[in-house]
Amino acid sequence: MLLNNLEKFEAKIKSGKLLRGACITLSDPTVTELAADAGFDFCWIDMEHGVMTDCDLMKHIMALRGTNCAPIVRVAANTHTHIKRVIDLVPAGVIAPMVNTAEDAERLVDACRYPMDGGSRGCGMRRANAYGLWPTDEYFKQSQNDPWIIPQIEHIDAVRNLDSILKVKGISSICIGPYDLSASMGKPGKFDDPEVKSAIDEICSKTLKSGVVLGAYGEDIPLWKSRGVQWLSVTNDIFALAKKYREILSQEP
Repeated sequence: MLLNNLEKFEAKIKSGKLLRGACITLSDPTVTELAADAGFDFCWIDMEHGVMTDCDLMKHIMALRGTNCAPIVRVAANTHTHIKRVIDLVPAGVIAPMVNTAEDAERLVDACRYPMDGGSRGCGMRRANAYGLWPTDEYFKQSQNDPWIIPQIEHIDAVRNLDSILKVKGISSICIGPYDLSASMGKPGKFDDPEVKSAIDEICSKTLKSGVVLGAYGEDIPLWKSRGVQWLSVTNDIFALAKKYREILSQEP
């Protein structure tokens, strides 16, 4: 959809390029506009953590219109209500946290698609059909595959249930959350631990084998690229700012 740059995101995925994104946690849309101008392929706009409001989210998404950067939103929770309030703002993708079972994945798909396409999404169109300027029939046709539906695999239970999750019809991509995954294994942040590495590698191999697009959050670009990841959120606004502050202050006055 021209409102969310999904067609650009999909074309880049098909080209074989590793797409890089920035996670947005601050409320000011300036950081999103800046990320797009800097050349990021997508922005992961995070509603799960932080203090961002729905109005803040709308401004972040609108800041990316007309750029080459797609807005992908992680909702606060995998519930119909949380997803409904986000999806009407026209993100290119919806990431749902803690999808641990096939039933969780089915609930996500259901909330993202309209009843005629097998879901239960409500018809609360405002921005979704360009405030009425876009013919409704064309909009509904587009909505069959827009936005992308992205379960986040970030718990060891999800790894155990991954085979059934990947079989859920309608999933567009899988997103790996390595920090929460390692914590659920009692090894928070220990990404070199053999069991943690094995779990991540299992997610990657099974997802790619299934034909589902593979995404993740991670800073080590070469490592994730070697695992076959196709889109990767490589930093967030706060970390990037803090890193630059420390870099500046490390110089001799």
